[in-house]
Amino acid sequence: MDQLLPRLPFAEWIDHGIDWLVTTFGTLFDGIAELLAGIVEGSVDILDMVPSILLAVLFALLAWVISTRKIALFSLIGLLFIDYLGYWYPMLQMLALVLTSVFFAIAIGIPIGIWSSQKSGVRKIVNPILDLMQTMPAFVYLLPAIFFFNIGVVPGVVASVIFAMPPTIRLTMLGIQQVPKDLIEATEAFGSTTWQRLSKVQIPLAKPTMMAGVNQSIMLSLSMVVIASMVGAPGLGEEVYRSVTQLKTGQGFETGLSIVIVAIILDRITQHAGKNKKGGRLL
Repeated sequence: MDQLLPRLPFAEWIDHGIDWLVTTFGTLFDGIAELLAGIVEGSVDILDMVPSILLAVLFALLAWVISTRKIALFSLIGLLFIDYLGYWYPMLQMLALVLTSVFFAIAIGIPIGIWSSQKSGVRKIVNPILDLMQTMPAFVYLLPAIFFFNIGVVPGVVASVIFAMPPTIRLTMLGIQQVPKDLIEATEAFGSTTWQRLSKVQIPLAKPTMMAGVNQSIMLSLSMVVIASMVGAPGLGEEVYRSVTQLKTGQGFETGLSIVIVAIILDRITQHAGKNKKGGRLL
């Protein structure tokens, strides 16, 4: 059936746009790639310098301080179990990827969320972009990342940052907007500036909601890091991908279980961050 209207060459336009960006800003992309690769590789080297048993104990102590003894015990047993299965180094690679991605997602997302909460015009621009980012299939983020940064660890980090950023922005914005209006009016009556109102009232009261956004960003980053193994990102995701391509069901189950253990540890620790231990859930 013939089309009534001529088809616009959107795909060609996008391809030309990406080619122009790569040609024009190639040096910038190379610098970003070297920076991100250095951060991830340096993080892995630092974590690998610590004996696995000692690092597992340190994670357990961190979980005990932030959350509960049950979570600390689970962290210790879970990490030692990963080491027993022989996936300790891939786990460190995945952890470095996740922490790097979440760091940049938070560093970019929280300021945007704060800015959007204060300016309705910014909010009208940011919300549709967030809707697009959250409905876009995860695999689509890998395509431009490959064009800009080739294959390897860097496109995995970039795709994870973009994919994991929306919850941090949304929940930062939501937490600040949910601060009671009478408190805002009281700060204005005392002549406080916008920064004083944010730093002394709004951000402290919005902290639990903001931490929920960080928690969701960590979970999304974990899922994207596994998907990014398809473009050469190292870690447990690479082991899962290898198991699938080679039809090794047992190995795939082991690596999948290792990912679940890491996800539960990070999820429970971040859920309790910013809360007192008496008021938090036990597990």
